[in-house]
Amino acid sequence: MTPATPLPPGVTVFERGWLSSNNVLCVDAQRAALVDTGYCTHADQTLALVAQALGNRPLTDVLNTHLHSDHCGGNAALQARYPGLVTAIPPGSAQAVTEWNDAKLGYSACGQSIVRYGFNRTLLPGSTERLANRDWQVHAAPGHDHHAVLLFEPASRTLISGDALWQNGFGVVFPELDGDSGFEEVGLTLDLIERLAPSTVIPGHGPVFGDVPKALAVARSRLGGFVQHPERHTRHAAKVLVKYKLLELERCTHAELLAWAEVTPMLATLRASSGTRADDFGAWLLDLVADLVRSGAAGQDAEGVYNR
Repeated sequence: MTPATPLPPGVTVFERGWLSSNNVLCVDAQRAALVDTGYCTHADQTLALVAQALGNRPLTDVLNTHLHSDHCGGNAALQARYPGLVTAIPPGSAQAVTEWNDAKLGYSACGQSIVRYGFNRTLLPGSTERLANRDWQVHAAPGHDHHAVLLFEPASRTLISGDALWQNGFGVVFPELDGDSGFEEVGLTLDLIERLAPSTVIPGHGPVFGDVPKALAVARSRLGGFVQHPERHTRHAAKVLVKYKLLELERCTHAELLAWAEVTPMLATLRASSGTRADDFGAWLLDLVADLVRSGAAGQDAEGVYNR
C-alpha cells in the first residue's frame, strides 16, 4: 500500500486490520526484513504479501515488536518458507520462548491460537537495527506489554510503534489485567514517543499517520479515563478478547462462544474482577456481546454471533 503519509525509501507497510497486525517490510541491498508477522490463521496471506513484494529474493530477517499472537503468528510459517531466516524478539520474552512457557506467553490464557516458533537473537533497547539503509533505534516500550519495543529512525523521524500508539489510542494494558502496574508504563512510553517527536508513525494496527500530537492527546485522554475508572478498562479488555475471537472464527453459535469463553482463563479473571458471580458467567458474556452488537463490532441472529 502507499499511505498518504510518506515513508522512507525501501519501507512498505502491509495494513492488515485487527486480527493480524500491520507488517512493515524494509528492503535494502543487504537485508529484506519484516517487522511483525500477523496472526497464524492469516499466515498464507503474510507469505503471499512478502513473496509478491520480494519476488525471487528471500526474506532475511523477522523482527517482532512484541510477542502477542497478532504480531508473531506468522513467524513459524516464514521460518519454514525461508531457510536461514534470522528472527529477533524483545529480550524480556526470550526465556519464555526458549522454554515455550505458555503461562508466560499468554496465548492459551487469552484463548488464542499460535504455531510454535523460535528465535535467533534479541532486540536490545539502546541498540540500532540497519533496515532499508537507515539506522533504527530500538527503545523499550512497556505498558501494553512490558517486554515490547519500538523502532525509531531519527533522520526521517519515522516510528514503528507496535501497539504503544495508534491513531486513536493504544492496545489493551495486559499487565493491569494480571494485577501488575501497566497504566503508569503506558504514560511513560507516550512521554518517550513525544520526546522522539516522530513525524510519521507506523502503528501496529490502522493506517500510517502523521498528526502525532493529536494521537498522543487521544491516547492520554483514554489512559486518564482508564486510570480514573479501571473497571472500564477491564470491560474493554473483555470485549476485545471476544471480538478478537470473532475475527478468527467469523461466526459461531452462542453455545460455541460460551464453550470457548469458559475455558479461557483471562475471561474468568475479568469476569471475577467485574464482580459478576461465577454462575452468571453466561449472562455476563452475552452482555459483552450485546455491547459489541450495539457498537457495530458484531452481529447477532438466531444462529449465533458473527463478526462485522
